Amino acid sequence: MDELRKSFHQELDEVRARLAWLAAKVIEAIPRATQVLLNGDLEGADALIKDDDEIDAHSVDLEEKCYQLLALQAPVAGDLRQLVAILKMVGEVERSADLTVNICKAARRIYGHQLDPRMRGLVARMGEQAQQLFVSSLEAFETNDAAKAAAIDDMDSFLDGLQREFVRTIFESHADERIDLQVAIQMAMVARFYERIGDHAVNIGERVRYLVTGWLPEHKGAERWKSSRPEDDTDGLPRIEGFENPSQK
Repeated sequence: MDELRKSFHQELDEVRARLAWLAAKVIEAIPRATQVLLNGDLEGADALIKDDDEIDAHSVDLEEKCYQLLALQAPVAGDLRQLVAILKMVGEVERSADLTVNICKAARRIYGHQLDPRMRGLVARMGEQAQQLFVSSLEAFETNDAAKAAAIDDMDSFLDGLQREFVRTIFESHADERIDLQVAIQMAMVARFYERIGDHAVNIGERVRYLVTGWLPEHKGAERWKSSRPEDDTDGLPRIEGFENPSQK
């Protein structure tokens, strides 16, 4: 039995290492995507887009490994929390990689159009902040640092502010006819891509807190929905004609 548990924890360590590797790939991709956008680097855009296939493949393999460990090892307590949290984090990392690809695709769509210095500066700052958020989330995961993980949400507020400032700058540039409508739309989407990368980093931080302490984030929308249900509707499941909910039998 001891040998089986030892083998399981070795596999769990491998899963953690593979997730850290995936997150590191995203950390590398964020500044690459930013430079692609600022420099109009079509070759760099194509390379980063192709690299995403590798991240997708490793993400699928890692998810399957987690499901295998859940099914065959039946972990409990902290080990179970780790696997559940890692499964969630794989999706956050993979989606963040997709967002760097989206930035590259936007760069291809606006190729040949020049951005004014203020817009370029804000793009650079959004890229730096998004990368820093991901670095902090990875460090929190690797060190099981719940306090650091909790601080990521506050860090994200700065990126949100940069996004709002960038959108205002886009409107001003379009109103002054410094950029056309197509470029304005693409750049507004780019701002959203950076903001979403930050959100994924925050979500990773929340998963780190969960795997370390068992803490769960508040789901205010779910609580509002539950509190709005009739008192006699205890399960909250939708009623389907001809079907009786198990709890009502």
